[in-house]
Amino acid sequence: MREVDASIRQNLTSEVQLINAISGHIISAGGKRLRPALLLLMAKAHGYNGPHHHTLAAVVELIHTATLLHDDVVDESDLRRGRKTSNARFGNAASVLAGDFLYSRAFQMMVTAGNLRILQILADATNVIAEGEVLQLLNMHDPEVGVERYLQVIGYKTATLFDAAARIGAVLAGVDAKHEDASAACGRAIGTAFQLIDDALDYNGEAEEMGKNVGDDLREGKPTLPLIVAMQRGTQTERELIQNAIRHGETQNMPRILQIVRDCGALGTVHETARAELNRARALLEGLEPSPEREALIDLCAYSLDRNA
Repeated sequence: MREVDASIRQNLTSEVQLINAISGHIISAGGKRLRPALLLLMAKAHGYNGPHHHTLAAVVELIHTATLLHDDVVDESDLRRGRKTSNARFGNAASVLAGDFLYSRAFQMMVTAGNLRILQILADATNVIAEGEVLQLLNMHDPEVGVERYLQVIGYKTATLFDAAARIGAVLAGVDAKHEDASAACGRAIGTAFQLIDDALDYNGEAEEMGKNVGDDLREGKPTLPLIVAMQRGTQTERELIQNAIRHGETQNMPRILQIVRDCGALGTVHETARAELNRARALLEGLEPSPEREALIDLCAYSLDRNA
């Protein structure tokens, strides 16, 4: 991971100082680096010993960071990882353009691996992520969004890059198509679970631990699974209260809505859905030869379920 961070910093330099400032601001905020870790571990678990895994892990993190820059502009967020967002500090236009820079720099870096299959995987992934961002935009302020549409968005927007990271690790190791697909399915399951828990934390976490404001999803009009389940299980009055809050991004009834979500067992349902995804990932990991990397991947599944931020 130190090599990955070094690669990120080495490749973020630009003659345009504002790009350096924005890129440095969001990268220095840290983050879990789960996607690059997944790529490194999957490559090593399959026996890879070549020189390209650090660079490609950095590529994956830059793509993820670019999506964060764009997301914060779309969502009008002002807090991420406990710090002011780039758009709050530098403005929307500069943040969007800096995100474009990160995307293009990531593609410059991935060419160095000289692997057309990896280029295809990342090109396809970035395209699907963009579709997911648009799908989420269409779903905002729509209380009629159901579980299927919700899962489609997180599949496109979040799980796709986990899928790509795990698949690239397997491709680097030269495994056959069956093992490549199994690795990608494992990554997708971990990514889906990760987003499910993220959405649950928005109604059950602490702002100080999460590094963002509790209830941000509701303020932004996002109908995530905790709200969808609460609307299914609540009384007519409770359902209408949540529907109005989603339509208008209302915050005055936030305490009541948080209580409804918690009391109806919605958070437990979200956790069980995430647990089922991670059980699927663990079963796929059991098919790998025993190694420290395989054990670390299994530990990653446990972390994804039990984290507080």
